[in-house]
Amino acid sequence: MARTTQIKTTFTAGEVSVDLLGRGDLRAYENGALRLRNVFIQPTGGVKRRSGLRYLDEVSGTGRLIAFEFNTEQTYLLVVTDLQTAIYADGVLQTTLSTPWEEADIANLAWTQSADTLLLVHPDYDPKKITRSGLGVWNVSDWAFFETDAGRKTQPMYKFADAAVTITPSATTGSISLTASAAVFETGHENTRLRVGDREVEITLVNSPTVVTASVIEALVSTSATVDWEEQAFSAVRGYPQTVAFHQDRLVIGGSRDLPNRLWFSQSGDLFNFDLGTGLDAEAIEFGIFSDQVNAIRGVFSGRHLQVFTSGAEWMVTGDPLTPSTVQIKRQTRVGSMVTRYIAPLDVDGATLFVARNGQELREFVYTDVEAAYQSTDLALLSKHIISTPVDQDFDQRRRLLFLVREDGKFATLTVYRAEAVAAWTLHETLGLVKSVSVAGDDVYFLIERNGAYFIEVVDDALSLDSALTGEAGTATDTWSGLGYLEGQSVSVVADGRVQENEVVAGGEIVLSQAFSSVQVGLPFSHIIEPLPPANVSGVGSARAVRLREIVFRLSSTAALSLDVGRGLQDVSLRQIGEDNILDAPLPLVSGDIRVGAYGWVYDMAQPLWRIEQDIPLPFALLSVQMEIIANS
Repeated sequence: MARTTQIKTTFTAGEVSVDLLGRGDLRAYENGALRLRNVFIQPTGGVKRRSGLRYLDEVSGTGRLIAFEFNTEQTYLLVVTDLQTAIYADGVLQTTLSTPWEEADIANLAWTQSADTLLLVHPDYDPKKITRSGLGVWNVSDWAFFETDAGRKTQPMYKFADAAVTITPSATTGSISLTASAAVFETGHENTRLRVGDREVEITLVNSPTVVTASVIEALVSTSATVDWEEQAFSAVRGYPQTVAFHQDRLVIGGSRDLPNRLWFSQSGDLFNFDLGTGLDAEAIEFGIFSDQVNAIRGVFSGRHLQVFTSGAEWMVTGDPLTPSTVQIKRQTRVGSMVTRYIAPLDVDGATLFVARNGQELREFVYTDVEAAYQSTDLALLSKHIISTPVDQDFDQRRRLLFLVREDGKFATLTVYRAEAVAAWTLHETLGLVKSVSVAGDDVYFLIERNGAYFIEVVDDALSLDSALTGEAGTATDTWSGLGYLEGQSVSVVADGRVQENEVVAGGEIVLSQAFSSVQVGLPFSHIIEPLPPANVSGVGSARAVRLREIVFRLSSTAALSLDVGRGLQDVSLRQIGEDNILDAPLPLVSGDIRVGAYGWVYDMAQPLWRIEQDIPLPFALLSVQMEIIANS
């Protein structure tokens, strides 16, 4: 029999797929784990129980969360639900605006922000802007394209009809009729604008598919039939913008419902002026993306270059500065982005993270100076099981965590340190279904469905429960109220630092067995740490059976440890590394080594030798693990 010691000092490969069970030669195997649930990976390599979620408010239904950051001190959270948008500041509802998007359509809502204005677009809705015009003063309005003195709106135009179709005006001024040589008009064309011979008119009545009545805005050149005509690119008939961004002092529109592969750039410094003019440097730019595959634009992102994410590929738009004569677009990679919903690309240390079209990959789109091109690497290559049809994502700069919400209501976190090549995934579950996530300032907000109700909750490092509230009383009391949002549910309670028996909320309150001065009340969750089976250790890799003789856990600021070393889960006493526990005092936070003996042989070499799992709502952090293993070959 061989005896060996194995030390695990880092979990910076995160939870990896079971497909790696045969690849003990990989560094990811050494630094990974079989299961990491409801834990955050520390930058130093350890793991800790994830932070709890503080309850903020109940909202009307499901939707999307959008951050609005006016400056470093004034950040807001916009909660977009069916036909309304609620605006929160520091977790407090400021106002609720009427907005046009129905619940089923919110998934394809895209947005971008500049100063005090948030622009929102959807291919089936007139584009809107939400403006903060003062402290607590908000309003919603339509986009207003720049209008010249002659009354022309400088909006994008396009001829959707066949190139040979003509328009014949009945007169050059006043109220006239326009007759098309083919059926091109629909009822929805009323109040839309056409340019006939580069002169603008507005349709006032659709008489038939070939005839409309129009009001002349700019006197027409003649009444002769002409193929030189076009209509506004965005309308109820043709659809509206798909995505939007700001780049080099221009407003960029990426695609629309009926022109999915087209890009429009406003004039420089004039964000709602899309007049192409004569192609001068500051004038607007417009072109389509044409290649050997479908390129419906799914996202535009301003980085080192303008990055364009389409359904089939990723593109780079260059031009320094960007002008009609210098603009170039080049395909970089052929991955493609999701087409069923809009998930905003994110910048992380100069790389752009986007969800691949197949819904099973999170890609890192990054420029390399060596190749002078972009590469797209899969950050979930070793953790494919964690990326399962994402629906939302955002990045928490303070914790260095990417939060990714899955369609099944679970959420994952990716610990990202690009310079150190750290990309570690963990999976999280809560008693409910997570619908959306957004990072506003230093706070991470979730929209969560619990028992048919929808809550806004925020990550709180001081909590160890979900949908939780805390309370303090000047005089100790056994009755705690304000819990109506959890009516009828069994909740966990930490009172004066000690874990109590679960209680059921009745009448919006709980009654404890004795009086306390402070409580934390919320829904429980369990954290799980399960290592990969030992491999590549002398005498173990070829063993027929192994026995874990002793295991040493190095803990930091930990109050409880539940461990399974082959005999089921057991609560491990931490007294040997902390002060004696006194029954009527909070458990102390201890740091140091805890040694646990183990017995029994393991004959399945694909099984881990130990497992931590606990729902005790107390702090827990694991820094490293040392195992003494006996192998029988």
